[in-house]
Amino acid sequence: MTEKLVEPELASLHRTKIPGHESTGARLGLLVLSEDTQKLLGSSSSLVLIIRELASDPRASGTPQIARMSDLDLDAIRDFAVELAKHAGRMITSARAEQRSTANAAEKKNSVDLVTEVDQAVERYVTDTIRQKYPNHRFIGEETYSASGETASVLDNSPTWIVDPIDGTTNFIHGFPFVAISIGFAVNQRPTVGVVYNPFLDWMYTGILGRGSFLNGDRLPLQQPVQPIGQLGNCVVAVEWGSEREESGNLRVKSDTYWNLARLNGGMVHSIRSLGSAALNLCQVATGAIDLYVEGGMWEWDICAGWVILIEAGGIMTTANPAEQVAEPGLCDRMILACRGSTSLEDQHNVIREYWAQSAGRLSYPTR
Repeated sequence: MTEKLVEPELASLHRTKIPGHESTGARLGLLVLSEDTQKLLGSSSSLVLIIRELASDPRASGTPQIARMSDLDLDAIRDFAVELAKHAGRMITSARAEQRSTANAAEKKNSVDLVTEVDQAVERYVTDTIRQKYPNHRFIGEETYSASGETASVLDNSPTWIVDPIDGTTNFIHGFPFVAISIGFAVNQRPTVGVVYNPFLDWMYTGILGRGSFLNGDRLPLQQPVQPIGQLGNCVVAVEWGSEREESGNLRVKSDTYWNLARLNGGMVHSIRSLGSAALNLCQVATGAIDLYVEGGMWEWDICAGWVILIEAGGIMTTANPAEQVAEPGLCDRMILACRGSTSLEDQHNVIREYWAQSAGRLSYPTR
């Protein structure tokens, strides 16, 4: 009836089958144990109890031994997020010219960190609609959080919607059509459902942990069979500059690293791309069009939805800074290196280590 998985194994849930419960009609529930229960069980990590219940299966009639915090219909959550994204997309594409202008955009941290009234209107719509549908779920939105003056992390183990109403606000203002609404859903601080929609290009990316990811209904990655990456020199790498523009520190590390990636005696990558949207960068890695995407300074609303879509397309997520092991970062760690799917984990790890070898220093961002 049940199978217990420690948290690191959840990323490979789509490769895990529970004997007797392989039916496509199964419902997936994520049960998060309290900290006290974790201590009683002697685990140093959160445990996640995966339950598949079949209404027609008599084995599903029993009561779980551990009380549920949530019993989530992830398909319904995904479908609801898709409808939210479509409506929000219409709000974005119908915005008047003056609503998109630099003159009417407000600065947050500085003159390259902008917010428009359309960002705020979309987030209000999404927030209100989610709270009506799922009043017991938590919500984290970029504009709400930024306006609150909060500096501490507000993400916990609760089922939480994590939303960026317009990812790519600068693109939106300038008419560059790489703009998306990013709607993520996390449980136990792990990205679980993701919807990213570019309304200008009508690209709808969706993903559910353990169920695969798709672009307009086509399974990702788009290129089949998947090809090996081989080496860093074969790669197209996505990068971003971010809003931190002091001439030392992270900006210097980024610019010197990008130079290393491009130069003849460095990484000599095929090319470097900058789409101006973390969510769309991740989705392009998921499709296989981009091989690596490195970013520092982003927030959970920038990457939660795209994270699911990437992982479910066979990609992996690790840290942007060189490390001894290729390990998955936390959702709020603020530094990522995303790698597309390949023919083997060894191939992915090798190209990640090649990227790390070209790093010109260590990025440093305060975590909350």
